[in-house]
Amino acid sequence: MNRRTTITDVARAAGVSVATVSKAINGRYGVSPDTLSHVMTVVEDLGYESSLVATSMRRRSTNVIGVLVAEFEPFALQLLRGVSAALEGTDYDVLAYAGSVSAGEHLGWERRSLSRLGGTLIDGAILVTPTTTRAETSVPIVAVDPHVGADGPATIGVANLEGARAATDHLISLGHRRIAHLRGRTDLESAQERERGYREALTAAGIPFDPALVVDGGYRAADSTAGAHAILDLPDTPTAVFAANDLSAIEMMRIATERGLRVPADLSVVGFDDILDAASHAPQLTTVRQPLPEMGTAAVRMLLDVLKGSDPEPVRMPTTLIVRESTAAPRQ
Repeated sequence: MNRRTTITDVARAAGVSVATVSKAINGRYGVSPDTLSHVMTVVEDLGYESSLVATSMRRRSTNVIGVLVAEFEPFALQLLRGVSAALEGTDYDVLAYAGSVSAGEHLGWERRSLSRLGGTLIDGAILVTPTTTRAETSVPIVAVDPHVGADGPATIGVANLEGARAATDHLISLGHRRIAHLRGRTDLESAQERERGYREALTAAGIPFDPALVVDGGYRAADSTAGAHAILDLPDTPTAVFAANDLSAIEMMRIATERGLRVPADLSVVGFDDILDAASHAPQLTTVRQPLPEMGTAAVRMLLDVLKGSDPEPVRMPTTLIVRESTAAPRQ
């Protein structure tokens, strides 16, 4: 009869201590990303999940909440700050899991993640910007920046349309009339609302909408590079750009600088999110702030309520325009 794999077996095979293995599988601090990946690969190779599953079945709970993201990018990391703060003083640990890193793509990452973790390693999950309308799962979930908006009870979103209008109104107030929009992931309601807010602001100011000024950018820097070039290649180059998130806004500024343009003297840029890099960038990025840590905290509180059997209402949090150095009046 084969002996059941133990945590000591995992530690020996991975070349780390038992304490490190324990921290890795429980999502605790003190383990580097490379070590975490290595340990979890060994866990899978040795079949140690079966031991964890057996433990959770005996206890009927794991006291672990999963935060499932496509990748560990600035938006998700700031949410995690709020999640960690909200779990202090509770009986729950947090397991942060990036679902699309190994797969190399975003689409369907939450299904893969939930199939590995749901009902065995975690009691419930917070999904950050999922790619599907509904994810089949055996555990309760809360969605942050849900795929089709706050259409379900367990969702955390923000005032995307109002924030986008504020960003575009700011550019209009400075005197810009030819304003491009580097839009986000078109499958997400948040990106659709930001584009709608941009268009509504133009209409309210009496500025005709030009579809050539709306260019696909996605929510990742690498995805927005081509869009940034396309905007600057337009025959009548815009004087300002509203980007759907900070990563694409920063990439927009990088491409503009690479092509000899000055921000904001030649091109004003506004982002959305207010990630940490927005304030540290040179020039500092004007952006629409989402209360990211507070959204993480709200998601935890909502999930704990769901685990207790309640049926919470969707939460929609405010956005705030933060004016910094990347916007100015257009050159005359």
